[in-house]
Amino acid sequence: MLALLTTAALAASGITSAAVAADVDLARNGGFESGLANWTCTNGTTVNSPVRSGSSALRATPAGSDNARCSQTVNVQPNSQYTLTGHVQGSYVYLGASGTGTTDVSTWTQNAPSWQQLSTTFRTGPSTTRVTVYTHGWYGTPAYHADDITLVGPGVDPGQPPAVPTGLRAGTITSSSVALSWTAVTGATSYAVYRDGVRVQTATGTSATISGLTASTAYSFQVTAVNDAGESARSTAVAATTTAGGGTNPGQLPPHALVGYLHASFANGSGYTRLADVPDSWDVIDLAFGEPTSVTSGDIRFQRCPVTACPNVESDADFKAAIQAKQAAGKKVLISIGGQNGQVQLTTTAARDMFVSSVSKIIDEYGLDGLDIDFEGHSLSLNANDTDFKNPTTPVVVNLISAVKTLKAKYGADFILTMAPETFFVQLGYQYYGTGPWGGQDPRAGAYLPVIHALRDDLTLLHVQDYNSGPIMGLDNQYHSMGGADFHIAMTDMLLTGFPVAGNQNNVFPPLRPEQVAIGMPASVNAGNGYVSPGEVTKALDCLTKKTNCGSYTTHGTWPALRGLMTWSINWDRFANWEFQRTFDGYFP
Repeated sequence: MLALLTTAALAASGITSAAVAADVDLARNGGFESGLANWTCTNGTTVNSPVRSGSSALRATPAGSDNARCSQTVNVQPNSQYTLTGHVQGSYVYLGASGTGTTDVSTWTQNAPSWQQLSTTFRTGPSTTRVTVYTHGWYGTPAYHADDITLVGPGVDPGQPPAVPTGLRAGTITSSSVALSWTAVTGATSYAVYRDGVRVQTATGTSATISGLTASTAYSFQVTAVNDAGESARSTAVAATTTAGGGTNPGQLPPHALVGYLHASFANGSGYTRLADVPDSWDVIDLAFGEPTSVTSGDIRFQRCPVTACPNVESDADFKAAIQAKQAAGKKVLISIGGQNGQVQLTTTAARDMFVSSVSKIIDEYGLDGLDIDFEGHSLSLNANDTDFKNPTTPVVVNLISAVKTLKAKYGADFILTMAPETFFVQLGYQYYGTGPWGGQDPRAGAYLPVIHALRDDLTLLHVQDYNSGPIMGLDNQYHSMGGADFHIAMTDMLLTGFPVAGNQNNVFPPLRPEQVAIGMPASVNAGNGYVSPGEVTKALDCLTKKTNCGSYTTHGTWPALRGLMTWSINWDRFANWEFQRTFDGYFP
């Protein structure tokens, strides 16, 4: 009788017992018992103490402009009510959900010396099927802890886990890395790669490069397929032995490097150059460009040049084979994001997470060595109240820093990170930073400085575009213009010496290491404004590395370890009979 009355009461209120029973916990690994599996974290790890339950909890440490965010995206039902709950310790700890389709929610605690429960609710929109839940700390605060995160509400039938991947094979093997590939599995949304039984990487495509390995060492690899229903069994193992170590800097760049952009996604008057035809002199090849689906989406796509525009374009298979051949020869192949037409503004955390996901997909699909950030135009600008480059608050800056840190953490120490800002975003910061103390200045002035500074420990190479630039004031307080060695000497000296930002002697941008710096120049008169002759290139290198041939500008040091040269572009240099390449080869034999 009681059961009948209860059923009748529920029916009268419009709620059925089946609907109540359908409420489930949709958060995966909410207790962090499986490490950081299912979570995307910056500066996060798992610890065994303190924990609220089980044997593990999250510990995440904000650093600089990184608030140590951990998030995961889950499948939900539209027009449904959900309750997000978590337990946290620490100061200024947040718990929230984004992408709800209605009003995104968050809750926080100012101070939780012991475990404190945070909880919030939201309703999904009429077409919402995926929601991102997250926790994070706050800038400049100590580490926080989180445990037992749940998202309770109507469940979604996840279907069946995918089949076991087949065809796992090892490709290019170096002293510190193994390139793997496998056959695609129907219904898989990602793949997990295991090294000697330990999960080491997640891939969205059907290839991955496992780096950070020890030379002359045998490894065993397996891969699984993953979707919302779960993970398949592991594939048949494949064995691979890394080669003997060579040199003192395995997996990185030679002492002096030549960097060039390859027009891989478009055609212009320079003609299409096949990757396999790029000469061995080029140590770093930046594939230009990965571009967003919209300015603020964070969704980066890499579309190879179509045959209608590039009749001699190679097939995808030949392109990937050329990448592996370059890597086997010790070269680095990167995806360059942005360019003149690829404006990227990561205005939201959702865009940031999409940036990480989509860039990872490109890197994994082509087995690339890293990322070049070529944000130009209006991609980066500073909010009016953002005045300290060491502690930025502008979302597009903070989110970019966080995204790149996540990618660096995902791919490990051998991940190559380069940047190609314009002088307006870097050296102009000596005079102007953002809108200025009284407003009215261009908010883009110096806007790259917080990005460079926050990532300086992760940065492989900075090659500022010393071209298409207006006059810039150097450390001698004189304006320097394009067209000769003087401009390159003055601009590079600023990077290697450091400079007060906006003239504030108490707020100095620290110098970069010389091996982190290359000089960016046009390859020919056709490539852009600011071309200089081979003789002027040699003068600039003489002055900076030997302190000879300096002309009127006096440098603040001598840097024989200066990494080298970057140019726009390999295509234009081929068009000009390889003049730029021959200048580099002649100077750094």
